[in-house]
Amino acid sequence: MAKEPVRVLVTGAAGQIGYALVPMIARGVMLGSDQPIILHMLDIEPATEALNGVKMELVDAAFPLLIDVVATTDAMVACKGVNIAVMVGGFPRKEGMERKDVMSKNVSIYKAQASALEKQAAPDCKVLVVANPANTNALILKEFAPSIPEKNITCLTRLDHNRALGQLSERLKIHVGQVKNVIIWGNHSSTQYPDVNHATVTPTNSEEKPVRSVVADDNWLNTEFITTVQQRGAAIIKARKLSSALSAASAACDHIRDWVLGTPKGTWVSMGVYSDGSYGIQSGIIYSFPVTCDKGQWSIAQGLKIDDFSREKMDATAKELVEEKTLAYSCLN
Repeated sequence: MAKEPVRVLVTGAAGQIGYALVPMIARGVMLGSDQPIILHMLDIEPATEALNGVKMELVDAAFPLLIDVVATTDAMVACKGVNIAVMVGGFPRKEGMERKDVMSKNVSIYKAQASALEKQAAPDCKVLVVANPANTNALILKEFAPSIPEKNITCLTRLDHNRALGQLSERLKIHVGQVKNVIIWGNHSSTQYPDVNHATVTPTNSEEKPVRSVVADDNWLNTEFITTVQQRGAAIIKARKLSSALSAASAACDHIRDWVLGTPKGTWVSMGVYSDGSYGIQSGIIYSFPVTCDKGQWSIAQGLKIDDFSREKMDATAKELVEEKTLAYSCLN
């Protein structure tokens, strides 16, 4: 028997990331080649015409898995019955804007959208926040959608995780599938810490080996590698004159697919999740950890040794998240 359709919401669906993401979802990249989809697309009033254009293209693509498309500027309509919500819409920082102004606008957006999800989404709805500041937007959403379990509200650091894998595969001139278990700790910002200390490489016709021993260049791994991953988004904007829409959309699919369908045995991925105090990271913030997924649930990978270099980096990005949280909560008053 055919599976029941899953309702997937994409906010900011007429924007760059949304335009890259919705065909991936409709083609089965997110939930598998046998999972029918009802796609809910939300955007702001000025984007109505563009949103309808995206809907027209989805119809024209004749995706076999796409059962129906809801395209709307009404959050209450968009959130009705959704099982998965990918929150791409947000207010981007513009030249000359203060950080608090950007935070204030995003707090307002995520408070309203959280309220709509709280009232309309399916009880087991899984939420992925993509729009920046992603960790703090997810935290605000959690505050104003209290009936959605805290374990069901996450933010995207899989893009950074994939960037780290990509850098290592290029450095070693091997396929990216031969590298696994990098970790992105902390914030989806330039303070994030891409950690290779537990990552491994499986060279062709050889046994699995630690990344550090195969790269054999600690100076590169502790400096240039980290800053390249941290600054990759800015480098892409400089090159494209636009943000990294394709890779962000692909990472969002990876995040949800692994969360719903599970991670391969012996492999973890990076997800921004509500901290439970693991690894000495204070609770009450959304922080990126290494996680494994099984039967629709994620668990933080435990027992990893943390050296002094890593501890300092992990604490620095946690400090930034606490500051962001304070700033966000000041915007609520």
